[in-house]
Amino acid sequence: MNSKLLGFIAFLFVINISAGHHEGGKMHGNSAEWEIETYTSSAPDFIGDFATVVSASGDILREGTNGWTCLPFIAMPKMGFKTANEAAPACADANAVAWADAYISQSKPEIPNDGWIWMIHGDTGVDNFRPYSEGDKENTDPEDWIYSGSHLMLMPKDPASLEGVSTDFTTGAPYVMMKGTPFVHLMIPLEGYYDYQPESAPK
Repeated sequence: MNSKLLGFIAFLFVINISAGHHEGGKMHGNSAEWEIETYTSSAPDFIGDFATVVSASGDILREGTNGWTCLPFIAMPKMGFKTANEAAPACADANAVAWADAYISQSKPEIPNDGWIWMIHGDTGVDNFRPYSEGDKENTDPEDWIYSGSHLMLMPKDPASLEGVSTDFTTGAPYVMMKGTPFVHLMIPLEGYYDYQPESAPK
């Protein structure tokens, strides 16, 4: 596994201090089969079926063939995930993994091409403007909090390419997150995007 992906996995455990409990190298609560099915289904089958799958403990559960990696964005709690959404699973291409590595190290992303991340099961909520706000609803202005359902993300090679794109996540149209920071990226809502925060759906 490359160093960028290892760093990314380490970050996932940092942002959720209720990290998984291990005994004998096994994770409680969710089987390897459950993890593979859940993480790969965060992207369309034609991507997830051929992607590398990384467990919540950082082990490679399956080697892939298409350059994509599927993994959870939240560390597994002691008794496992109750739903796919709790894991915030994602499938990312190599450029997006490099982008995430820069995010972790708080350095400006430098990637050769745009990166893409599928999150069909959604995330667990972030401040639309503030980096490193994962799970920090308490310190976020209510109007800036978005608990996203199914979506696709574009991590730009050139952040300037997203200048002029709205930050309004209530219209159903693509919008930018973390505007004005090196980590600006495009959120593309899919069917079910407002399932977890219906009050933000277009009226």
